[in-house]
Amino acid sequence: MLTGTLNAKRLDFLRDLVGPTTPVAVLLNPENRSAVTQSAAIAEAARILGQQAHFVHARSEAELEGAFRAAREKAGALLVAADPFFFDRREQVITLAAQFALPAIYEQREFSVAGGLMSYGASIADAYRQAGLYVGRVLKGEKPAEIPVDQSTRFEFVLNLSTAKALGLTVPDSLLFQA
Repeated sequence: MLTGTLNAKRLDFLRDLVGPTTPVAVLLNPENRSAVTQSAAIAEAARILGQQAHFVHARSEAELEGAFRAAREKAGALLVAADPFFFDRREQVITLAAQFALPAIYEQREFSVAGGLMSYGASIADAYRQAGLYVGRVLKGEKPAEIPVDQSTRFEFVLNLSTAKALGLTVPDSLLFQA
């Protein structure tokens, strides 16, 4: 799903919206095995873009509000790292982003559909389609070990204009065009 790689692009989209001088907080779950990899990739992307990135952590529902409070104190925007914990609590995460007036970008379209500002990630529908093709090949007799691994090639950038309006944001035409 290219989660780590896409965090750099998510940071770039957020930067385009809030400006290059606005510090960005990154919400990570330290219990996630990919948190170290994700934080390193995001820190490197921020360095290349000249963007300040502050990392905040939440591993439980009880820690979410504190993480958002810390994010608001340190930054003017938020990148929510890819994590099943955040996905399962997307309503709470979206509500907290609105409560703390933090423009936020997420991994999957379900966040934007549920009221989150922006999302950018691999198309889940396309990933399921690819998985179905693999299953078909195996059922026709191909050995799984001999089938090459494909990565997602379809990505979705979703922008919720109602949320942008509620946050008082003017969305640049460049982002509207890409969405």
